[in-house]
Amino acid sequence: MTSARTTWERLRTLAREAVRDAWIPAGPPLRLSRRAWRFDVLVALVLGVVTVYYGIDNANNIVVREIAPGVTYVVPRPSGPGGLAFMVTLAAVASGALALRRSFPLTVLCVVTAATLATPQSVLRLTLYAFVIAVYSAAVYSPYRLATLAALPVSVLLVGTSGNSVTPVVPNEYIVLLILVPMAGAALGLRTWKLRTDEGRARLSALEREQAEALRRAVEHERARIARELHDVVTHNVSVMVIQAGAARKIMKTDPEEAAEALFAVEAGGRAAMTELRHVMGLLTMTDEDEPASEDEDLADSGAELTPQPGLDQLDTLVGRVRDAGLPVELTMTGPPCEIPPGVGLAAYRVVQEALTNTVKHASGATACVTVEYGPQRLRVEVTDTGGRPGTGAATGNGRGLIGLRERLAVYDGTLSTGRRLTGGYRVEALIPLEAP
Repeated sequence: MTSARTTWERLRTLAREAVRDAWIPAGPPLRLSRRAWRFDVLVALVLGVVTVYYGIDNANNIVVREIAPGVTYVVPRPSGPGGLAFMVTLAAVASGALALRRSFPLTVLCVVTAATLATPQSVLRLTLYAFVIAVYSAAVYSPYRLATLAALPVSVLLVGTSGNSVTPVVPNEYIVLLILVPMAGAALGLRTWKLRTDEGRARLSALEREQAEALRRAVEHERARIARELHDVVTHNVSVMVIQAGAARKIMKTDPEEAAEALFAVEAGGRAAMTELRHVMGLLTMTDEDEPASEDEDLADSGAELTPQPGLDQLDTLVGRVRDAGLPVELTMTGPPCEIPPGVGLAAYRVVQEALTNTVKHASGATACVTVEYGPQRLRVEVTDTGGRPGTGAATGNGRGLIGLRERLAVYDGTLSTGRRLTGGYRVEALIPLEAP
């Protein structure tokens, strides 16, 4: 019963997310160059002239088609001034809308689809070519992926199943062009795609090598810096403490007051060592020299060393702080809660904290969803967002946060998977095995 309810709740959550993401753009708006704008206007103008001429040329004509040997039927076409104006209007609307096919692809698709449905079957060529271009433009240029996936089959089915779904007759002299032009375009596109793929693969390989080398140098530099800091702190203070403790031990019976002063010196040296070590640990947790510490780090540096580490029971507080920062967050807990080891709870808390921090920095204006699923053998933590524009601190990210999360989860044999979602936005999922009770 609980499993069925959990599945139903997950399906409801996915349905709400799909409806919510339908009108959220998957990326930034397309910026058209002057060349692209002129090309679209030229396409609309040329197609408009051709189709308008076709409509004028076929007004008041009667077409006789032979459907079988000796069997013919008459195909009526719009006639009179009204019919001529109707055909010219359809051709102008369907072709003129293509001038905005990249700026408003879904709107253009709806307008051209309506014009195609209104076109009589005897003059279907008035709008059919514009409809094909509109379908292509919506599939390629629309930023609303879910809405596009829903609109394309609806438009095609409406046109294909309507009473006007009669394939227009193509003159024989155009057959060769209709075969060769798509083949040439496909070959050119395949060659361009192969060249760009090879170049992209080479750039990606070079970038990966550079990143690996930079990470290796950063790790070596950090290790050397930590070693110097720890050497200075530990060697000096511990050496003084050892000398003072040995002196106190030797004069403990003969001169108690002098021994007490030596022990006070040992205590002072220990406090100084702890202060310096705390400073070194603070250096280890800094994300960037010019980047201020997060709210949780400020709490850690304010003297709350004895405060228990956060866990899953403090996710509500974390989500509340993120909401106060302006990011709408939905927290969902599924499955029967069970006792989680403190280390696992801390790792899960850090996953949510890092993912929400990245959302605030890199997806301003988005909404986020945090899901914690208690399972019999594993704990699943998922953080998704709907995508948005980069925030003011996006340029300072260095990717070390996710690397640190993978290392933290690896201690408990956990895994971390990250990546962009098909519907737009980003997804972070952590799977942490749980020991059987």
